[in-house]
Amino acid sequence: MRHGSGSGVPGDAVHHPVFARFYARFSVAADTRGGIAANRAELLSGLSGRVIEVGAGNGLNFAHYPAAVSEVVAIEPERSLRRLAREAALRADVPVDVVPGAAEALPVKSEGFDAAVLSLVLCSVRDVPRALGEIHRVLRPGGELRFFEHGRAEGRVMALTQRALDRTVWPLLFGGCHTARRPLAELEAAGFELGPHHALRIPPQGPSLPTSACVLGVARRPSPGA
Repeated sequence: MRHGSGSGVPGDAVHHPVFARFYARFSVAADTRGGIAANRAELLSGLSGRVIEVGAGNGLNFAHYPAAVSEVVAIEPERSLRRLAREAALRADVPVDVVPGAAEALPVKSEGFDAAVLSLVLCSVRDVPRALGEIHRVLRPGGELRFFEHGRAEGRVMALTQRALDRTVWPLLFGGCHTARRPLAELEAAGFELGPHHALRIPPQGPSLPTSACVLGVARRPSPGA
């Protein structure tokens, strides 16, 4: 199935083969032993219609889409993760089409989706305002954006640690990830209206990590005249 809008996005806009292998193993363990599967289920609960998932990774969200979803178009730029996502799509209970593309230039038509999903993605996007602008473009007016992201910690010591890591080794080691981004502020700056959301900590117990501070919730593309 072709979803292109003439954006000319290369099939391998991102390629991190070493990190992809690490992430594929770590993410499955985090889902099964770290409780993230429950967060994914909460993130996707109640969705319906046509959905675009940006940065689908290895497809761990696919098993949690409710039956009312008519189609998921899953964008994944990394070659190795995209292959795993296509395998996961075959096991999904809803139709999932995994396609290459970058968040900053989504290869789909404007206003074509009822909902969009961001799941631990904004940390590694190269240009956050442009990526969120693209999601705003492809959502229909009034469409939902479901988000589950990590970001800047509230504590001063950890926030300073995050900034230091982001300037040095962290993005190099973890596929372009940045720990100190501010997803809620970034969503509002992109023109989304924030809906219900809540902070959470991952893992819920044990030492805090640079990626422990998370937020999960709903935003919306405003309808004209709203």
